Amino acid sequence: MAEVREASSKPEAAASLGLPQATALILGSIIGVGIFNLPYSLASIGPISIVAMVLTTLGAVALALMFASLSRRLPADGGPYAYARAGFGNGTGFMNAWSYWITAWAGNAAIVTGWVFYVEKFVNTGHAAGWSIVIALVGLWIPAAVNLSGVKNTGVVQLWTSIIKYVPLALMSTVGLFAISSGNFSPWNVSGESDLSAIGSAMAICLFSYLGVEAAAVAAAKVRDPERNIPKATLLGTLGSSVVYLLSMIAVFGTVPTTELAKDENKASYSVAADAMVGGGTWAGSLVAIAVIVSGIGALNGWIMICAEMPLAAAKDGLFPEVFGRLSNRGVPAVSIIASTVLGSVAMAVSFMGTSGATVFNTLVLMTGITAAIPYAFSALAQLKWRLRDRRELHTPRFARDATVAVLALVFSVLFIVCSRNTGADKWYEVWSPFLMAGAAMLIGIPVYLRMRTRMTEPPPVPPYH
Repeated sequence: MAEVREASSKPEAAASLGLPQATALILGSIIGVGIFNLPYSLASIGPISIVAMVLTTLGAVALALMFASLSRRLPADGGPYAYARAGFGNGTGFMNAWSYWITAWAGNAAIVTGWVFYVEKFVNTGHAAGWSIVIALVGLWIPAAVNLSGVKNTGVVQLWTSIIKYVPLALMSTVGLFAISSGNFSPWNVSGESDLSAIGSAMAICLFSYLGVEAAAVAAAKVRDPERNIPKATLLGTLGSSVVYLLSMIAVFGTVPTTELAKDENKASYSVAADAMVGGGTWAGSLVAIAVIVSGIGALNGWIMICAEMPLAAAKDGLFPEVFGRLSNRGVPAVSIIASTVLGSVAMAVSFMGTSGATVFNTLVLMTGITAAIPYAFSALAQLKWRLRDRRELHTPRFARDATVAVLALVFSVLFIVCSRNTGADKWYEVWSPFLMAGAAMLIGIPVYLRMRTRMTEPPPVPPYH
């Protein structure tokens, strides 16, 4: 491992990301492979999932507006963790940091699992589990190596992969709309549940596609002029993602019958849709698959940075072990990068060995939804607490907007937790496995907290509203 030094000694300029790179970090973190696997994952629910995507998009925009407001007030490294700690103390801060860290490395396991679906359009077409694991390990460790080489290289990779990944979604959102057949939207709900339950189940899966709206806030220390660039990047990245998400989902469900999307051989949903749009053949689907493979590398590149930034921020505050707060001679938290990638590798391998198909992806997706919704909810509570305090002390502008957005973000966060059962599974432990896995991962944090609680520094004062 490269020589490491304390976080206070930074051989590389800390703030290396301008507005284009910060926006690319948002786009790259949001648009991974989640959206490209959603039709396959949601095929057991049906086209009614489009309604769930609309509602999830509203929730994501509310979260983006909230994080944009919070980052102007407290542009602190760690994002949701920093807000929870400043608002409610070290105990809550640790819980949120631990929960978000789980989201990041378990999310990487889910991303790379979905990424393998598209790689296996070209190799390991028989989907042998052993080779799938090997392919996934390559997909995890290449971005880890990029992150270990320095923040500047990470930003460059993020920018170019974000441009490439946007192309298939933009084409699907425009050209794809002309290939829609209205008959493919029927039956509307194939889940066997009520429409309301089906929408709730689909929303819990759709949330995974929007994880990353807080990415620039988490990496605040790496962003130049954070008070100006983080809010802009957060809103631009989220809105840019939401437009192509909604339109491309409509195009895929409208082009390919739900029964076809549900087949295991059609895991690469967007490739299947692209082939259908051009009237057959495989060339269009292959081009889409290549773009998705690049997209996955870009998403993992961004999320590995986020994986490292959260423990780094917590370690600086004495909440995580000191080793997570050390920087390598490249100016990056190497221990955090390697530890997070190892944990993601283990989660991925265990999932592949346990089952196959949509269950692997969905279980990891729902688990990360639970652990992400916790810091999202506490960020909303912190915003409400501070804005109500502002209101008592002096008249401030935009109070109604900020309070309404925070309430919406809180409601959506709670809904995502409530709806995170694996409804496509048959056995009770598979249905509740997202909660069991998330709970077990959270319990592991208890001895870490007990060890670190006497070393924690006091949370910083919260700046006044501006």
